[in-house]
Order: sequence, then structure tokens, then C-alpha cells
Amino acid sequence: QVQLVESGGGSVQAGGSLILSCAASGDTYSRYSMGWFRQGPGKEREGVAGITYDGRTSYSDSVMGRFTISKDNAKNTVSLRMNSLKPEDTAMYFCAAKRGVKLLLTLDQYKYWGQGTQVTVSS
Repeated sequence: QVQLVESGGGSVQAGGSLILSCAASGDTYSRYSMGWFRQGPGKEREGVAGITYDGRTSYSDSVMGRFTISKDNAKNTVSLRMNSLKPEDTAMYFCAAKRGVKLLLTLDQYKYWGQGTQVTVSS
């Protein structure tokens, strides 16, 4: 079992930055790959960024070059630094955990989910 709690969401103007954090507890966190997903108004949940237990990363095309995912196994946290935010980045952001290193942006690969944190980007 892994418990996940996100924080760091908020409201920002377009072009601004935010850092989301996800604190994990429970099972051996260092063995899990982690992902950030988002669900905008009226949209399906989509993968944004993922990182394997050993630090390999994957990003969706829509955030490549703007978002950076990182993982601190010592602190049991995963972070998402979001730069150059756009109104279309407005969504509820969720972190998730899974075993294995493949399909980091695929929703149904993940077993454990946090409750989400809201990000709102105004134009």
C-alpha cells in the first residue's frame, strides 16, 4: 500500500510557474515509478509526466520543455515543476504510483492515486 498526498496547487497568471509536490508513505517508495496526471474541466484524465524508480523520465508532448518531474527517494517525494504555464494547463493534478518502468503516462497502469491539487492558470 502507498498513500499519496499532493500539495502546491494554486492560481497563477499565464507565463508563471508552480511547483507541485507529492508526499508518499507506506510501502517501499523507492521501488515505485511515479506519475503526474491531470484532468481539466470536461476532459478525460491524461498523463503529464512520469519518472521511474531509477530516474528515467517521460513527458507528454503538451508539457515537454515546460514541466520537469523529479523524485527524492530519501524524502519520499515526487515534484512537478511547471514553467511557462498556459490557460490550457488548468486542471486538477494527481500523482500516482506503480510498479514497473513502462507506460509511465498510461492511466490504467497506476494502482495508487492521490486526491489531487487544483491548478488554475488565467490569461
